[in-house]
Amino acid sequence: MKRLSAIATENGTKARAAEPKPVLNDIRPDNAVHLRNLTLLVCIVCGAGRRKHCKGFACWRLKFRSKDHPMPSELSVSIIVPTLNEEKYIGRAIRSLIAGCEHLDYELIVLDGGSMDRTSAIVSEMAALNSRIRLQPNPARYQSAAVNSGARIAKPDSSVLVRADAHAEYPPGFVDGLARELRERDVASVVVPLFTRGISFLQRGVAMAQNSRLGNGGSPHRSASRSRFVEHGHHACFDRKAFLAVGGYDEDFTHNEDAELDVRLRNSGAKIWLCSELGIVYFPRASFAGLAKQYFNFGSGRARTMLKHRRLPKLRQVLPLGALGLNVVSLASGLGLGWPFLLPGLAYVGACLTGGLWLALSGRDPAGCAAGPAAIVMHQSWAAGFVYRTLRFSTFKASRLPASAEAVR
Repeated sequence: MKRLSAIATENGTKARAAEPKPVLNDIRPDNAVHLRNLTLLVCIVCGAGRRKHCKGFACWRLKFRSKDHPMPSELSVSIIVPTLNEEKYIGRAIRSLIAGCEHLDYELIVLDGGSMDRTSAIVSEMAALNSRIRLQPNPARYQSAAVNSGARIAKPDSSVLVRADAHAEYPPGFVDGLARELRERDVASVVVPLFTRGISFLQRGVAMAQNSRLGNGGSPHRSASRSRFVEHGHHACFDRKAFLAVGGYDEDFTHNEDAELDVRLRNSGAKIWLCSELGIVYFPRASFAGLAKQYFNFGSGRARTMLKHRRLPKLRQVLPLGALGLNVVSLASGLGLGWPFLLPGLAYVGACLTGGLWLALSGRDPAGCAAGPAAIVMHQSWAAGFVYRTLRFSTFKASRLPASAEAVR
């Protein structure tokens, strides 16, 4: 009851000098558990639920859940943002990233891959107003190289790396929450859910497809409802030592470098934690051409990861390959043997269009009608990229066999 009286003191009640006040900066795991229980106790006393903030007591003012406590000042965080022609999004991304970071020892490094628009100018203007922001070149242009470079040039005392995409918007306290989860969970990496949001009609349709099983196949970080240990997720935060210990990202990977790194992290014995409370908003491609190119690269990168580490694809990754094979066979048979053989391919198209219509009706947004065509583009492009990379790898491997055999002799 002494602690309960101390909480009431924070709301203006007179307290006895002998009653200790809670220490907000002490967020060791044992104290974090105690504070969570204390929040529940105070809410019960004042008659409010955990999600319904009471006005009479201090549980709404002090927010004794551990995620609301400021991190100790000695923890240093480096936020790394790769960019390439992101003038439409970079300002919003940076502002949302540093919101709530005033009490943190942080730096934000933008590594630009040679943008031809005003991306660099916008970052320079923001850096002039905030000395913690700095702009650095990324000659390699790819995200994998940018993050690796950021990890190397970050402040020597920086222990936490936050990887952030310029094409996204972040919730308040995002960086603070990541740093806390990384330390409290004692993991090498914290990943977060990714939710897409569109602005134009087509972009909204693409977002609706990507947020549903029609487009994501049930990927854990696309539909995360609870925090848990996972094999892979959308990269957000690393322990710097663990990141550098496994060599960082493989810079030969232009895409899917995140999944490839996760394999090496898990092989080293490290753990990956998915924090469902820190989901971010991502702005998808706004054209079918851009979407097709992106997903072709995704499929190619995924195949490269599986070939490098000799992993088999999961069911949700096999389905697009099956759809591509079905459509190719259906089209070829239909042209050669008659229209009835086109029916399997038409059935697939019809199923996707029906799924998009359902999303439009359930979401009360006519842009959902574009989700069906977007899903078709994503499925076929991803599968085409996967097949391309696999065939290229097989051809390259076969071409090297005679030389290897000759070398053995």
